[in-house]
Amino acid sequence: MVWIDTHCHLNAEPFSGKVPQTVELSKKNGVSHILIPSIDRDSFTDVHHIAHTVDGCSYALGIHPLYVPQSPESDLDVLEQWVQEKMTDSRFVAIGEIGLDFYLPERCTPAAREKQEYFFCRQLEIARQYDLPVLLHTLRSVDTVLKFLRQYGVRRGIAHAFNGSMQQAEAYINQGFKISFCGTVTYERAHQRRMLAKELPIDALVVETDAPDLPPYWKNKRENSPAELPRIAGIIAGLRGISPEYLAECTRHNAVSAVPRLADRI
Repeated sequence: MVWIDTHCHLNAEPFSGKVPQTVELSKKNGVSHILIPSIDRDSFTDVHHIAHTVDGCSYALGIHPLYVPQSPESDLDVLEQWVQEKMTDSRFVAIGEIGLDFYLPERCTPAAREKQEYFFCRQLEIARQYDLPVLLHTLRSVDTVLKFLRQYGVRRGIAHAFNGSMQQAEAYINQGFKISFCGTVTYERAHQRRMLAKELPIDALVVETDAPDLPPYWKNKRENSPAELPRIAGIIAGLRGISPEYLAECTRHNAVSAVPRLADRI
């Protein structure tokens, strides 16, 4: 079996000094490739470095909505410059992690929303200009993110760690996006996520860990790792009543469909 972790923050502090060992353990567990999204301007260099020094990794460039408050607008110009320069880099595959996050009240004030939406739209413009897919953050913002995807005509990418309704998932699929599942689907109380993982079309699914965040239940809230992906995916396969081998084959194909530049990396 060959698994692709479509969303893993290998540049996060918990992996400091042990990225090669983490990737090697993941490979032993069957994870052949890891996609690393950036979160802010400072992390552009980090994700690029990891992808170029550790075999089996690629990277995305973007500014995460949670880092928008402390990011000056000039960071968007820096992002576009990086994208322009890295278009010939086969390890650079997408714009991300980008999106909107309205989980807490302070993220929903008019000023906070306005800045988040401005950053998101500018990054959608970059994605459209360079014909790149996007890796989406949609926490408490599923409909608003979709509205802007339609407005800017962005029709390819992954809705990461999706937690919307069946109707919302179908709208994203109709927009050309894949729906990603992670360790949250392993919790029996996660009824909505498990229903989606079971019932969405198989050609709409990809898998991820979002490590070191969103650990599966057996980690008991401890830091997550890309090495956990096969076991997470095994639970999804069980929900669907299919073999892990078949799910691995399908999600690999779906990942390349969502992020075509991955085809040169896996």
